[in-house]
Amino acid sequence: MLARSYLWPIVLLLPLLGCAGCASLKPSNYRDWSPDQAALPYAEFEGSRVLVHNIRNCAYLTDASYVVNHYDKEFDLNRIESVDFIVVPFRGVPALAHTMLSFGFRDGDYVAVSVEIRKQRGDQYSIVGGMLRQYELMYVVGDERDLIKLRTNYRKDDVYLYHARATPDQARALFVDVIERVNQLAAEPEKYDLFTNNCTTNIRQHINDLAPNKVPYGVEVLLPGRSDRLAYDLGLLDTDLPFEEAKRRARINDLAERCGESPDFSTLIRR
Repeated sequence: MLARSYLWPIVLLLPLLGCAGCASLKPSNYRDWSPDQAALPYAEFEGSRVLVHNIRNCAYLTDASYVVNHYDKEFDLNRIESVDFIVVPFRGVPALAHTMLSFGFRDGDYVAVSVEIRKQRGDQYSIVGGMLRQYELMYVVGDERDLIKLRTNYRKDDVYLYHARATPDQARALFVDVIERVNQLAAEPEKYDLFTNNCTTNIRQHINDLAPNKVPYGVEVLLPGRSDRLAYDLGLLDTDLPFEEAKRRARINDLAERCGESPDFSTLIRR
């Protein structure tokens, strides 16, 4: 019933989308971008190694005040061991959420990927703007001390981190598919679309690229606050515990706030 009540405003706005799509600007990588999103990530593959450029690691004073930092890093694809699924429900509208992936390596390193609107300077996200395709799409490749800590420690959003049931080979294939998409967007920009080209639909597509039709498009994708339950039911997440207990344990806010300044942040939030 909750999901159905959230669908009514969306259904009522659907007739506007055709006109809005015609009126929207052609996607571009050249605008006056918000400083934290001005540098697009891209990568170079050489055998089993990939050099990722512009990994973001901003230093935050508040959620809106930060020092922009980026670094380049080479990763050995043979050392990928895991992938985690991260869900950040919208405050006040828990049926909606932001979703991310984070990849773990044998040496204890992690790199996270967040599919977002690419904001122009001064922009704020709005659901209506997302419906009307008013934003470009961006993959932010970032340090977890940026992408996760921004949400737990500064925005004070609830953040749930789930360990995916994936072999190292599957995690590696998923990482390659994601990074190839990063390169695609660096070359050919696209518009963000709340229904068809957002954080969760892109994660769904990456999974289906490797396992066709594994994740159906339904209410749990349209309302991604329920995407963790869908992933659990599909066996994509660990199912050793009942879902509600798994979700309780997946909330990492307390650990992230206590360990925010530690160089072992990624290890500590996975206790």
